[in-house]
Amino acid sequence: MNNAQELLDAQQERFRRLDPALPDSYPLPRDGEPLVARTRPGEPPVAGLTTHTRQPPGSLPSLWTTTETHELFPLVGDRPHEGMDALLRAFGKQVASRSPAETDSSCLVTWPSRDVRASRALLDHGFVPLSCLAVRTRAPNVDTELSGTVKVRRAGPPDLDEVVELAMAELEYAALVGSSVLRPDAAELKRSVLRVRLRSGSSPRGTSPRENTTGGDPVWLAERDEEVLGLAECGWVDTESHHGGHRLGTGLWGYVNCLSVREDQRGTGIGRDLMAMAHSDFAAAGAVGSFLYYNPANPLSPVFWHRQGYRPLWTIWEIRPATALR
Repeated sequence: MNNAQELLDAQQERFRRLDPALPDSYPLPRDGEPLVARTRPGEPPVAGLTTHTRQPPGSLPSLWTTTETHELFPLVGDRPHEGMDALLRAFGKQVASRSPAETDSSCLVTWPSRDVRASRALLDHGFVPLSCLAVRTRAPNVDTELSGTVKVRRAGPPDLDEVVELAMAELEYAALVGSSVLRPDAAELKRSVLRVRLRSGSSPRGTSPRENTTGGDPVWLAERDEEVLGLAECGWVDTESHHGGHRLGTGLWGYVNCLSVREDQRGTGIGRDLMAMAHSDFAAAGAVGSFLYYNPANPLSPVFWHRQGYRPLWTIWEIRPATALR
């Protein structure tokens, strides 16, 4: 096995055995820089692509990632541990040659959550699992009926202040336990994006979900006695329109971008009611499933999302700062 296509084919075959929910192709960047490494002298090489990106000040992605990011897309074939180990050593040398920033920088590898052999190599090089892409691909045995203790409705432009407040509460908490970054301009960025979302997302239900992938993303609010207590900010992703590849299977997916419940109301079933409404909406639209990102170190969200029928598909491994890669 001595070329990238052979490595990719063997890797994809292994992925199919590991987890049938993984997509049919492994997403690779179009403008990545090639990286080659050998596990030992005389052995066929493994390979990968790397990217180096910077988020400009005031950009929305800067709220969930570092300003400077070095990302590796491994092609290890059927050698997950030794191949990943060799690539990470080569990746470390490449990153060091670029003099990465001592702060607000990271190294990143996104890899199938069930590939524990590769996980061992990532841990040995100092990576930590900061977030997971989790999926819900079938109707699990969970309660989908509203409890009746709160009213769940679509948010609209008049709800902007309450929506921003709840979204910021989630961001502040996530910044303590995961990959999110609380920037000085975070509230302004959130307000700008949510203002647009609420204008488009408050359109009447019944529109085509495939039309909703470019507008009409639903934002749900839970309230009691006209007091807003929780938020579920959702959307749509149609992977058939992602020609560059995607980390999900083919079809229309519901997306949960943010679930936030007021701190003094957590544990009362409000989050469950919000997701019951969201899941009902996803199913009515014919979505093949739904997905979200959560932080494994968060003491609240993993248990909640697993009870909602979600399970990890991809783990996002990170090192911060990038100079800590060993």
